[in-house]
Amino acid sequence: MTHSELPRIEINLAKISHNAEMLLKLYGSKGIELMGVTKGVCGSPEIAKVLVGKGMQMLGDSKVKNLKRMHDAGIHAEFVLLRSPALSEIAKVIQTVDVSLNSELIVMKQLSEMALKHHVLHKVILMIELGDLREGILPEKAVDVVREILQLRGIRLVGIGANFACFGGVKPTEDKMNQLSLLATQIESEFNITLPYVSGGNSANYSWFIKTEHMNRINNLRIGESILLGRETLYREAIPNLFTDAFTFVAEVIESKMKPSVPYGEIAQNVLGISPEFEERGEIRRIILGVGFQDVLISGLTPKLNIEILGSSSDHTVMDAKQENLRVGDEVSFSVNYGALLTLMTSENISKKYINMLTPHAVDK
Repeated sequence: MTHSELPRIEINLAKISHNAEMLLKLYGSKGIELMGVTKGVCGSPEIAKVLVGKGMQMLGDSKVKNLKRMHDAGIHAEFVLLRSPALSEIAKVIQTVDVSLNSELIVMKQLSEMALKHHVLHKVILMIELGDLREGILPEKAVDVVREILQLRGIRLVGIGANFACFGGVKPTEDKMNQLSLLATQIESEFNITLPYVSGGNSANYSWFIKTEHMNRINNLRIGESILLGRETLYREAIPNLFTDAFTFVAEVIESKMKPSVPYGEIAQNVLGISPEFEERGEIRRIILGVGFQDVLISGLTPKLNIEILGSSSDHTVMDAKQENLRVGDEVSFSVNYGALLTLMTSENISKKYINMLTPHAVDK
């Protein structure tokens, strides 16, 4: 490795490919199709290519720019915008996106007008509020909203969906899935239509899926973190036979000195507007990495060595090296959680290094 590649995130495509293949088989065993979610990796075409290569026909992202990046890279998939389009981006959505998740009639009316203008058919999935209190219409209003959607030309209602464990932490239980399933059946019966997609949630649905014998009407899940990090998202437990280390963050030591463990002098607020507290450990080897919270969510990093993050500023991260003999120029590696992954992939200051090989050790059990 050359220092010009630092700081970097190492992305193991072979491990992501393995996770995608295993999850497709797992969920497919009960008739559930997976939409590969790329928002955690900012629509990386390299990763999108892996997901499509494993058989995922739908790719979802929350940014139109990310969907366009994949489209322009020649990725052949049905592109899904995972949030309600903003009114200011309707034209871009119609030109780039095949399907969008929606919860506002005013937005769908604008989509309809723009779709007619561009002579295209845009598909919509109506999001239902089932308790997490992020996006979605209340279930009791669904029939009335669907009635209005069906009068709009240029767009086609292709399903309903719900979201869980993203804002309110609400679990996708069997009762919640039954509510969504009953609503799908009610809408189909009321209007004599077929809803191809009943999208029951995301990586948080793993526990429900494992425990439940009958999926009812649920036939689609939007999966990102489980593919990328090998975990379910209710308690971040590792999913058997998946890799949890497909991503590794590597930063460089720019200072290594023996210093006191507690700042000295009159204390006020730090750069984040808080008054930090420190444990008295005597003199310690303090190392500094040339990255900070403008590059990565520091709280989402776990050192692979027995060292400890003490804190960070915008462009420095200070650590207690403990017994590790780390010197200037050494590389320090970290595991990442979803928040850290998202910020690292977003940051233009972080190099992206793609690896396509499995390491000798077995997958997590």
